[in-house]
Amino acid sequence: MKKTVLLFAAVMGLSHAAPAQTNWIIDKNHTDVRFTATHMVISEVDGEFKEFDATVVSHSDDFNGADVKFTAKVASINTDNDRRDGHLKSEDFFNAEKYPELKFSGKIEKQGNDYFLAGDLTIRDVTKPIRFGVKYNGTINLQNGRKAGFKISGAVDRFDFGLKWDRTIETGGLVVGREIQITCNVELDTSA
Repeated sequence: MKKTVLLFAAVMGLSHAAPAQTNWIIDKNHTDVRFTATHMVISEVDGEFKEFDATVVSHSDDFNGADVKFTAKVASINTDNDRRDGHLKSEDFFNAEKYPELKFSGKIEKQGNDYFLAGDLTIRDVTKPIRFGVKYNGTINLQNGRKAGFKISGAVDRFDFGLKWDRTIETGGLVVGREIQITCNVELDTSA
């Protein structure tokens, strides 16, 4: 009998120690997925994806180890220039018709006070590991649930993902730089 009581107490203690899982959905009205590319070596052009979705499953209050899944519709790319957007959707870059989505799957990692987003990014038919910096802005409780905020930033080499259009200017620099800066301001809501 004594062993049964101890076993029950141990199981109950473990169940209380296990972190609760929380499902989060992206608040699309308060989130943006932006990128910046160098143009003609001397300036920068900004753009964004207008259609995207993401889910996050956290296993702790501080988001360490949270699972992240993200997709963006390539055809929703917007740089405020229809001709340029058409070129970005073409075979020279994303080939939106053949590869309609870019995808990410990975985790939020916490090291000391610093956060990172690490996992696999797929553009076209190429998947590569990436690691971006994350600023965790905190979590607030509201009457209808909770909200969490993040700023994600990093860079990718577009050549690594098959976006290899490489026209050069007369001085030898690329018309469109290889390194693309990514910045995402993200708000998450607890899902019902």
